[in-house]
Amino acid sequence: MVDGKWYSSIIDVQSFREADCDIDHCLVVAKFRERLAVNKQAARRFYGERFNLKKLNELEVRKQYHIEITKGFADMENLSDDVVINRAWENIKENIKTSAKDSLVLHELKQHKP
Repeated sequence: MVDGKWYSSIIDVQSFREADCDIDHCLVVAKFRERLAVNKQAARRFYGERFNLKKLNELEVRKQYHIEITKGFADMENLSDDVVINRAWENIKENIKTSAKDSLVLHELKQHKP
């Protein structure tokens, strides 16, 4: 009486013939396991900043980005050698993000019509 889709989800089924309901049907109680699927699009969402990397194909934008990156790394070379690795990585990451913000435009996501 159950579709093949739900067959593996049913754990236990009982029928009660003497249920006092004043009807000529039997009362059926079933225990089943509910499985939830994750929305794949929601799992792939990225809420960070996305830069328009196609702009790097333009020569002027590429030169400006290169100049910004070299300026940031030149400033980092002046730091002392006893800087913790995690702090150095944070400096590199911030350098890349700020130079991308200055020279590249944020990528605008297209709105899909339902």
